[in-house]
Amino acid sequence: MLRMVMLTRVIQEGLPGKRHQGPAEAGVFQGMIFEKLRLCSMPQFVRFVHDLMPLKKYPDLEIKDLRFGTIPVRLYQPKASSNTLRPGILFYHGGGAVLGSLRTYHDICCHLSKETDSVVLAVEYRRLPKHSFPVPVKDCMAVTVLFLKSLNMYGVDPARVVVCGDSIGGGLATLICQNLVDNSDLPKIRAQVLIYAALQALDFRTPSYGQNMNVPLLSLSFAFYCWSAYLNISPSWKSTVLKGAHLPVEVWEKYRKWLGAENLQERFKKRGYRQIPLGPLNEAAYLETNLVLDVQNSPLIADDEVVSRLPEACIVSCEYDLLRDHSLLYKKRLEDLGVPVTWHHMEDGFHGVFNTLDMGFLYFPCSTRILNAVVHFIEGL
Repeated sequence: MLRMVMLTRVIQEGLPGKRHQGPAEAGVFQGMIFEKLRLCSMPQFVRFVHDLMPLKKYPDLEIKDLRFGTIPVRLYQPKASSNTLRPGILFYHGGGAVLGSLRTYHDICCHLSKETDSVVLAVEYRRLPKHSFPVPVKDCMAVTVLFLKSLNMYGVDPARVVVCGDSIGGGLATLICQNLVDNSDLPKIRAQVLIYAALQALDFRTPSYGQNMNVPLLSLSFAFYCWSAYLNISPSWKSTVLKGAHLPVEVWEKYRKWLGAENLQERFKKRGYRQIPLGPLNEAAYLETNLVLDVQNSPLIADDEVVSRLPEACIVSCEYDLLRDHSLLYKKRLEDLGVPVTWHHMEDGFHGVFNTLDMGFLYFPCSTRILNAVVHFIEGL
């Protein structure tokens, strides 16, 4: 918790008048200034800064930059020979389709490959500002299908292919599993690893949104920016969406069985939870935002018939995460339908903490515990 306080203080001192922003959001704020000046877009600025970061070397791994079709990917393979086929991990990075890249997730992928003795394929799906929904989904699907068709080329065991992602990447990993559930022409996905995944785009009123709206590294303001930009929805609907007035009452009633706060354990509602009353329907907002009901944006509300046939899951949630309840609600859905779930809840964790794995003085021990939990799960498959 002391590191969290220090992190917040550093950012506040660096950005006068901008409270509760993490390093990612600091870059976003600076990028928005450049965007207003019409020098470059905010995502372009953030990626420029990230590309200046040096990459650590991992002598035990062979790392290749490739293209699957037109989509950039990075392949990580242990150099040591193996008498058996290795597990394969498809990794979809987070960042709200604004931040995140092969470069910023390089260390995480190296650790996953090295510590699980796996072949890791990281996907550089197209992102904002040029590409919004459904482009990232299509890119990840295309790479996944091509990889599954060429496992023998990379020495991957077709019975041990795992999809993995954090934040929006976790949501993409879930979609991949759901979209392939009826595909009998490809090897089956063995497991899904979802690290504080973004799993629904309907509801901003669950307890974690109120409890963690100002916690680094994902504030409510930045989350809504990503949501509206990714879905091509006007950000002017913010107050309407936060009150739930963008969807009809019958929609809320339909999905309450999966989204309602009553599906959460009481301990997750104790810390300052205040139920937000549903606002009256804004018909214009509904017409513009109803694509949030597409399961390609909200895999948490997929039909039981689909969810019940998904592979076993490893779910990591963090207490101080705006999206915490996504993981908790999806965990319950999977368990209720008989899908095995290994759950790790980080009581001291926050959204984006996994990326501090090799960040020196900004490192949080929680990131290592997440890595260890994921490694242990994959080794046990």
